[in-house]
Amino acid sequence: MRGNELRFQGQDYLCGFALPNFYFHITAAYAILRHNGVPLGKMDYLGQIQQ
Repeated sequence: MRGNELRFQGQDYLCGFALPNFYFHITAAYAILRHNGVPLGKMDYLGQIQQ
């Protein structure tokens, strides 16, 4: 971070860095779109439920 090298094992990187960042940015984009009047609902965020 900020010029320093971070080292991760694969699972630590995925669970502790990559997935939290991914979900943060997806949630932020969803909130911005909703704030700007885009007609999105919960199922647009969650996706189609498969049985």
